[in-house]
Amino acid sequence: MSSEIDVHLGRRLRRRRRLLGLTQQQLATVCGVRFQQIQKYECAANRMSAARLWQLAEVLEVPVSYFYEGLSRAQVQEYVIQGEAGGEMFARKETRDLIQAYYQLGERPRRRLLDLAKSLNGETEG
Repeated sequence: MSSEIDVHLGRRLRRRRRLLGLTQQQLATVCGVRFQQIQKYECAANRMSAARLWQLAEVLEVPVSYFYEGLSRAQVQEYVIQGEAGGEMFARKETRDLIQAYYQLGERPRRRLLDLAKSLNGETEG
């Protein structure tokens, strides 16, 4: 039986893998496991060891802390209530393409693009 933490870690893994445009098979090959193992991590059927988290963080080019970002008691409860609703936006190809293009820009153009998007949405900094 998986815990809320396992579910959170699996979602973060899936989100980052998709953002980088990797298939489960590609990630599994780099990690030296079968793609079914990646599937099990992502759906929280299997727990990830500390060593596996470290390896995945290196392959996915994120700090280990990435997997734990946003994990709080309140957010765990929200995940349970909302299920995958929050992840649907990131499942869309258009969103992934936009994020990939954004991170290919240098820091200054990224900041300008973010400011533009906020201004189009009517947000102001502050």
